[in-house]
Amino acid sequence: MSVIWKGVFPAVTTKFNDNDEMDFAAFDKNIEAQLEAGAKGIIIGGSLGEASVLSDTEKIELLKQTVKTVNKRAYVILNIAEQTTKAALLCAENALKYGADGLMMLPPLRYLADKHETLEYFAAVAKSTPLPIMIYNNPYDYKIEVTLDMFEELSKYENIQAVKESTRDVSNVTRMINKFGDRFKLMTGVDTLALESIFMGAHGWVAGLVDAFPRETVAIFNLAKQGRHEEALKIYRWFLPVLELDIHPKLVQYIKLAETQTGLGTENVRAPRLPLVGEERTRILAIIDNAIANRPELPAGSWGVEA
Repeated sequence: MSVIWKGVFPAVTTKFNDNDEMDFAAFDKNIEAQLEAGAKGIIIGGSLGEASVLSDTEKIELLKQTVKTVNKRAYVILNIAEQTTKAALLCAENALKYGADGLMMLPPLRYLADKHETLEYFAAVAKSTPLPIMIYNNPYDYKIEVTLDMFEELSKYENIQAVKESTRDVSNVTRMINKFGDRFKLMTGVDTLALESIFMGAHGWVAGLVDAFPRETVAIFNLAKQGRHEEALKIYRWFLPVLELDIHPKLVQYIKLAETQTGLGTENVRAPRLPLVGEERTRILAIIDNAIANRPELPAGSWGVEA
């Protein structure tokens, strides 16, 4: 099994209806917009996908629906965000059984695992599955950093192939390339550092605001890879106030509101999250609506095509 870790991989939201059930009609509409824009992979069950409040049964149903909707037009990547190795192994088993093309893996949740424990956790899953794996390195939010020395250890597992680089230190892209060359594909994972990371050599972009603005996100990536830097910068500068919604504890509510405003989703979240109200909702809406009102014209050949 193989995944080409290149291009824009939307970390999609899980859609819910007013009865707190998964809304596959809304979900499919968003997926179609991502594919039409030129997304290369669809990541489900991540932080934006509200994985922590999905049951195991719902995760399986979400995966089955995604595989059906995508229908081989892009890679389907299931995120593993579990508290135990046993649960992570079961998630990997289900991913293979129900048609995922690859995995994204967080370190163990809740328990602050040390270096040895974290490596053993990743290794156990890697040895259990033929699926390609992308390690999600986000010490800012999840408190465990996967260091260069740890990646040295993980490099012996052939199916650990990529890194979602979310350390918020853009120079880490260069450190990884200097140490490992092309061994690990680097996927920038922080929207507000995306273009900078692409300029530094990142192979792809695991994106959040792409959920609401798929064409613009893909255009930035493609233009940067085509060497059309000024055109990419122009769109990125317009996009930045919206991209900053990705680095807030309420990123799920913020991005779902953006999806609603662009006709690609609903505001429904699962409690304990609640939809935005009052001044906060007014303030976030103003950012989103200003971006929509000033949406740039995208250059020819910047989306829906290979970079």
